[in-house]
Amino acid sequence: MTEVTFADYDRFARATGRRLPDDAGWGRGKHPVIDVSWNDARAYAEWLSRETGAVYRLPTEAEWEYAARAGTRTPFWTGDCIHTDEANYNGNYDYNGCGAKTGIYRQQTVAAGSLPANNWGLHEMPGNLWEWTADCWHSSYDNALVDGGPWGEENGGDCSRRVVCGGGWNDRPRDLRSANRGRDTSDEASVGLGFRFARAL
Repeated sequence: MTEVTFADYDRFARATGRRLPDDAGWGRGKHPVIDVSWNDARAYAEWLSRETGAVYRLPTEAEWEYAARAGTRTPFWTGDCIHTDEANYNGNYDYNGCGAKTGIYRQQTVAAGSLPANNWGLHEMPGNLWEWTADCWHSSYDNALVDGGPWGEENGGDCSRRVVCGGGWNDRPRDLRSANRGRDTSDEASVGLGFRFARAL
């Protein structure tokens, strides 16, 4: 399982007359889609659900971290360290002296599925792109939902901003930790943001 690719998203955009996102010259096809906002990702999930009869949605922050950890309790699914042959990040920086400084800095995304999957078969959970989640921004876990559901306004979330996870191609290894999180406005679209879907079974 990978981030949503340009091939996936472009079908939706063409079918609905939406703007085709810019690929920054990095390539379309199997490359993860960039230049899409949280609002775009939600619209695609709704369209895909109607087209397929399955239910697709952005994962909650809790689901995203659970999937990224893949049964581990260490900073990364790979253990206490991560390397550029396991994730796409700026390898000019180290993490706790563990050897994450490899000198490899690709300066763009890699094709979805081109780096090793975690223990649960999920590719590029750390690195490559920050990924949108369903949650409204919250600065602490006070009043968190115990069922892992998305954080909303009703429990103090700021829904003009959404939680992003994963770290990206331009980030230091510390930003790729499974528990790391950030935020962006719902209409933000950039070369550092992508997404993946959860599907109801």
